[in-house]
Amino acid sequence: MTKTAFLLCTALAALPVAAQAERGVDGDLKIHYWQVATHLNPYLSGIAKEVEAASLVLEPLARFDEKGGLVPWLAESIPTVDNGGVAADMRKITWKLRDGLKWSDGSAVTANDAVFTWQYCTHPNAGCAALAMFDGVSEVKALDDRTVEISFSEPKPYPYVPLVSSTTPILQAAQFKDCLGERMAQCTVQNFKPIGTGPYKVDEFLTNDIAVYSVNPHFRFADKPHFASVSIKGGGDPAGAARAVLETGEVDYAWNLQIAPDVLAAMAQRGIGAPVVDYGAAVEFLFFNMTNPDPSLGEARSTAQGGVHPILGDIRVRQALSMAIDRTLLTEALYGELGRPTCNVVPAPELYASTTTAGCELPDVDRAKALLDEAGWKDTNGDGIRDKDGHKLALSFMTSTNGVRQDTQMLIQQWWLEIGVQTELRNVAASVYFGGDVGNPDTRQKFYADVQMYTDNSKGQDPEAFLARWSCKGIPSPANQWQGSNVQRFCDPAFDALSQQFRSAASLPERGRISKEMNDILVNSYTISPLVHRGNVSGKAKTLEGVRMNSWDSQIWNIMDWHRAK
Repeated sequence: MTKTAFLLCTALAALPVAAQAERGVDGDLKIHYWQVATHLNPYLSGIAKEVEAASLVLEPLARFDEKGGLVPWLAESIPTVDNGGVAADMRKITWKLRDGLKWSDGSAVTANDAVFTWQYCTHPNAGCAALAMFDGVSEVKALDDRTVEISFSEPKPYPYVPLVSSTTPILQAAQFKDCLGERMAQCTVQNFKPIGTGPYKVDEFLTNDIAVYSVNPHFRFADKPHFASVSIKGGGDPAGAARAVLETGEVDYAWNLQIAPDVLAAMAQRGIGAPVVDYGAAVEFLFFNMTNPDPSLGEARSTAQGGVHPILGDIRVRQALSMAIDRTLLTEALYGELGRPTCNVVPAPELYASTTTAGCELPDVDRAKALLDEAGWKDTNGDGIRDKDGHKLALSFMTSTNGVRQDTQMLIQQWWLEIGVQTELRNVAASVYFGGDVGNPDTRQKFYADVQMYTDNSKGQDPEAFLARWSCKGIPSPANQWQGSNVQRFCDPAFDALSQQFRSAASLPERGRISKEMNDILVNSYTISPLVHRGNVSGKAKTLEGVRMNSWDSQIWNIMDWHRAK
C-alpha cells in the first residue's frame, strides 16, 4: 500500500460513521507552493508560504472572503454595534464562538484559547510577526467558555483585526503554553504540527519540503472536507509550478505563478489546467536599507546601532534611484495584463488609494542625474560610475530566486547604470529568503544588502494594520528575534502619530484620508519604492472545483469546499 493510500484509509477510519459517506470521497489533493514552508506557525513569519500552509489547520474568529468581506469562521456571527457585539463607545468587541467546537485532538475549544493567543503574540521578547495586529488591544478576556471580549485602549471603529484572518488564528493554549516569549521559535513540535480546528490535521511536516494532512475527525461540518488528504509540496520556481499544474497535471493547484504572461498563456493552451486570477492590494516593492549592512559591523550590521547607511541615508540618492525606473515598461514587459504600474503602497480599494503619486509611472532620468549631482556623486574617473570621497556609488540588490524577479533586477540594474550607479545582483532561494530562522543571514528581515525586492499586501480591504507595519516599533532587530515587516528601518514620528489616529478614526472618509497621508509619507520618504500593482495568479487543474481565488486572505481559505469535478 502506498503512503498516500495508507493515509487515506487511516483518515477515513478515524471519521464518525455518519461522516464517512460524505467526507474524503475525492481522494488526495496535491498542492504546490514553490516558496516552501519552513514551519506551520503564522506568528513566526507572517509570510504567505507559512500562513497559508497553516490555514488548513489553524483558524481565526473570522476571515475575509474573495471580495474582501468579513465572514464568521470560528465565531457564530460578525459583531456590530447594531447587534450589540461592538460597544457603543467602540472600546470593546465581543465574539461568540460556535457551539461544540473541538480541536483535532478532541478537546474543547474555549474562549481561554483566544485569550492565550493574544498573550502569546504580545509576550515580551516573543518576536511575534503579527504583533501589529494587536495594536491598541488592552485586554482579551474570556467571559465564559464561548465568549471572547477584546478591549481597546481607545475607541476602535474598525475592530476586525485581532484574531481575524489567516495571519492571526487561534492557537490551542494547552499545546503552546510552554512556548511563550523567547521560546516561541524553539518549540519545534508545536510549530511543525500545530493542533487546530480546521478541516485538516498535520500528519507529517518536513521543513522546506512538504506538509501532509488528513481529515480532522472532529471538524465541525460533517460533510466536509471533500478531499481525504492534502499534500503541499514546496521547492522549485514559478515556471516549474506552472508546468506542473498547466502542462503535466502533476498537481491540482499551484500558487503564485509569477511568470511572463505569454509563457503562462502558452502553458494554459494545453487544456489540463487554467490560471485563476484576482486583484487585491498586492504590490511588488523595492526597499532601501536605511541602516548600514557592512559585514565588518558584526552584530550591529543592518541595525540602528550600526549607524545610518553611508549612501542610502541621503534621500536624494533614494529619490534618484526611484525616478530612474520605467515602471510602465517594466510592467508591460514582465507582467502584461496581470500588472499595473504604481507608486502607491496601498493601491486599492479606491477609498484608501492616494492620487498624489500619479505620473511616477514614467522615469525622469535627467532629474535623477541632477539629484545625484546635488548629493555630490560625480563620475570623476570617466568610467560611467559615480564616486564620492573615494567611494564608488555601488549597491547590492537582493531578492528571491524567481525568473520575473531576476528579469526585473536586470532591467533596474541597467536603468541605474544609465545614471551612474553600479549594482551587484543577488538572489536567494525563496524558502530561505522568506524564512523565519533567526540564525539565517539571508532573510528579508535581516536585510544584509542595500536594496531588496518582494511583494506584500494587506489582509482585508481596510489597510490600518498593514500600514502600521511601518511604525518605528515594526523594525526587525535582534531584540525582537528579527521579526517585523518594517524591513527598510523607516522611522518617522509623524507617521506613527497618523497610525495612532487611524485606530480611532470612525468615518470612512476620515479613514481614507489618513490612509492616503500615511501612504504619501512612506512613498515620499523614498525608503520604499512601489513598482507594480500585481494581480494574484495561481493555477488549478480543470478537474478541481470550488476554488474561490482570494487576494484578501489565504488563497486556500475555503479548501473545505474544494472538490473533484464529477
